[in-house]
Amino acid sequence: MSRIQSRFEALKKARRKALIPYITAGDPLPSLTVPLLHALVEAGADILELGVPFSDPMADGPVVQRSAERALAHHIGLANVLDMVREFRQGDAQTPLVLMGYANPVEAMGTEKFVAQATSAGVDGVIVVDYPPEESVQFADLARRNGLDAIFLLAPTSTVTRINEVARVGSGFLYYVSLKGVTGAGHLDLADVAARLPVIRAATTLPIGVGFGIRDAESARRVAEIADAVVIGSRIIQEIESAGPADAVSRVKALMRPIRAALDQRP
Repeated sequence: MSRIQSRFEALKKARRKALIPYITAGDPLPSLTVPLLHALVEAGADILELGVPFSDPMADGPVVQRSAERALAHHIGLANVLDMVREFRQGDAQTPLVLMGYANPVEAMGTEKFVAQATSAGVDGVIVVDYPPEESVQFADLARRNGLDAIFLLAPTSTVTRINEVARVGSGFLYYVSLKGVTGAGHLDLADVAARLPVIRAATTLPIGVGFGIRDAESARRVAEIADAVVIGSRIIQEIESAGPADAVSRVKALMRPIRAALDQRP
């Protein structure tokens, strides 16, 4: 059983929903990535999502793009990100960690080498945004054989065929993108999310996380009423950006704590 699956089962027994924050590795400084990861756990994160900076991130809005640019300015690549995960694991052997990124760095390293090194570093799952499930069966099988969950995205425009394919190939959890657009774009349409999730649940027993458009405790609480996990990224990166390196860790903790508290409110 993977760390991700174990965490979701423990949360289900406790009648709690997963909080999954996203940050970009190397932003605002490479030296702050591991402290930020620990701070997120201390503030109540259940699973961590760590972005691999890439120069052409098709799914990312301006906020996340800027974070990738700052990281790339410090020459942060996939190998550096894996080193950061290794360092994080020295102080935390329990919190599941998912890498999120794009195919180019994975292909440049080589899929077999990437899976082996990610597993060795302590990664639990991977989201490769531009790996369509129809063309990723071999990658997903390779990941699973090495103890990695291959996690795929679904969107409001996903057909029933695509939902079934993602449910067949993916593991760990399914990531539902709540907006027709990039990260940080538009406003969360909770009614649309509520209408789509039953269709997805009919195809899978995997937990469903919802991301894109969640910005505060109230929107997180509302999403948690219908989903198994809440993913929040752009809002955290905005806080890092406005805080600057000196205050980034403390400001991220302060942002996350009321969100965690809102998720833990019982109806």
